[in-house]
Amino acid sequence: MKRSLTVAVLGLAAASVALAQQQFVYPAKGQSAELQKKDEYECHQWAVQQTGFDPAKPAPAPAPAPTAQAPTTPTGTTPGAGVRGAARGAVVGEIVADDARTGAAVGAVAARGASRQANRQQQAAQQQQQQQSAQQQQSQKLAAYGKARAACLEGRGYTVK
Repeated sequence: MKRSLTVAVLGLAAASVALAQQQFVYPAKGQSAELQKKDEYECHQWAVQQTGFDPAKPAPAPAPAPTAQAPTTPTGTTPGAGVRGAARGAVVGEIVADDARTGAAVGAVAARGASRQANRQQQAAQQQQQQQSAQQQQSQKLAAYGKARAACLEGRGYTVK
């Protein structure tokens, strides 16, 4: 029994290195090392029960949030980008080179390329925002867990810093 408890405590300690770097536990009432390990393990379990967060378990991958982006064509462009580009290109082509047809073709290609790039940048920004939000939530859960664990240990006569 003592051996399995020790193995569980060591596994827990190894898995939650980040938390161990943040909290130091001192046996203020002369508790033995064995009792401290037992108390730390029980306080870990209590903190997990109270917060619903276990730092020893990896966080699940965040589900992709629905994006509020404009619809795109199968090629990744915003619908109508080519038409708008062709219209602008036709005007410029007619004015500059007396060739509205070539201007329209060039304008359509340029507008579609710009549209694809803008859509890719928007998707990348949304993904980055989702990752930052997930990291912030993870950090908040870890902080709540740390407070609960510290409260439990302090209640058992340890100094936690």
